[in-house]
Order: sequence, then C-alpha cells, then structure tokens
Amino acid sequence: MKIAVLASGSEGNSTFVKDKDTRILFDLGKNAKYITEKLKEIEEDACSIDAIVISHTHDDHVSALKVFLKKFHPQVYVTEKMFQDLDYLANYENVVLYEDSFYINNVKISSIHSSHDVSDGRNFVIETNGTKVIYLTDTGYLNRKYFPMLEGADYYLMESNHDIEMLLDGPYPKHLKQRILGTLGHLSNKDSSFYLTKLVRENTKKIILMHLSETNNNEEKALETLRNTFQEYEKELPEVFCARQREVLIVANDKDSVRG
Repeated sequence: MKIAVLASGSEGNSTFVKDKDTRILFDLGKNAKYITEKLKEIEEDACSIDAIVISHTHDDHVSALKVFLKKFHPQVYVTEKMFQDLDYLANYENVVLYEDSFYINNVKISSIHSSHDVSDGRNFVIETNGTKVIYLTDTGYLNRKYFPMLEGADYYLMESNHDIEMLLDGPYPKHLKQRILGTLGHLSNKDSSFYLTKLVRENTKKIILMHLSETNNNEEKALETLRNTFQEYEKELPEVFCARQREVLIVANDKDSVRG
C-alpha cells in the first residue's frame, strides 16, 4: 500500500492512497497544477487517478476539483448534500453518491460523520489487504460511538489543528477563535492527542498529524502535546510525523516515511 499526503493545511488538502492498481485521492485542495506536480514527485500520473473522494466542500478541500475533473475525468465520490453544494457536478458524467460504506475496486471505504460547519462532513476508514488507515480531519470533536471502528489502525492521519493558548493569544478575531474552538470547528493538539491514546494499539505503525495551523500551531507544540499525553496515559507512542502545507509526506511505500 502506498500513502502520501500531498498537502495539508488551510491553503489546501489532498492525500493519495494506492493499492495494487487502484489510485485514490482523498480531497483535492490547492490547485490542479500543484496536485499534478506532487503526484509526479511520487512517481504517479494524474491521468491514472481512478477516483477522488471528497470529505466536505470547504474550499481548502475542493479548490482543485473542477479543473482536475475537466482535465482528467476520474470518478468523484460525494454525498448527496455535497453534490448539491458543488453545482458544476450536475453536468459531470462520472459522479458516485456515497453514504456509509462503499468499495473502489478492492479498497473498502467506510465514512463517519464529522462535526464541522458544512452541510455534510465525513471522515474515513480505509481498508485493503489487511491494512487499515484512518483519515480524520476537520472536525470539532470525535463521537465515542465511532471508537470501535477507529481502533487499532495501522496508520492514523489525524487532525491536530491548533494549540489552544496560541489561538487564544493570537491575531484571529473573536468570532473566528470561537468557531475553531467550537464543536463545529477543528481538533486542538490536546483533543487530538487524547483521542489517539484511546485508538492507537500495538500494531499501529505511524501517526501523521494533519491540518496544522500556520498561525495557531507549530510542529514542536503538536509533537510535545502528543508525547506528553501518551506519557500521561502510559501509552507507547509509534512513529509520528507532521504533514506540511507545501511538501509531500510519504507515509507508506514499503520504505520508511520520507519527505518529498
């Protein structure tokens, strides 16, 4: 299995997952030129993308979608509400509406509802050939009812958006701070770390911290919070990497994780 985060942050988000001959992009932020170039960096061709799975329709997750679809014509997976949000999909011939779980060739994808200020937001459990990957970002909290689905994954791509003190002391206006901190906002370092202590098991290979704010967070803060939280709960911490906004992070490729 090959996993690569192509971009992660407020400018745009996209993650590539490949198993055998199935190539999937989860979200498509930034722009089509950027995505195409980053795919080339990991020796993949944009023409070979089978499907794009959209988690929600905020611009940082779909800004490249319209141009990419026009140029390369892959399938695009959205929920009915997302379809209604993206008017240009009405004339696109390769739309698949998803709900709870579905297959793209040999890859099983189970969706769970996120808590975010959109018409419909989803996160994903990706399973194929005995490997389990969690893609969890852009949510204000994680409902405990989903814990059994999310436990014991091999890889966690997990939002760790902000340090609470940095956000409160930072330059954002009050209404935006309240949005980010609210139940329809984003996971803080503290919340993300706590959830991970409940989900990670001995088989977990790597944690990738996602969607770090460039204004209200930094890698040192996120990693320190995660280490301290795992120590507090007496849990062993697997390898951890922080995904970045403008760099590729190869998560799995039958090699150690490296930056591109």
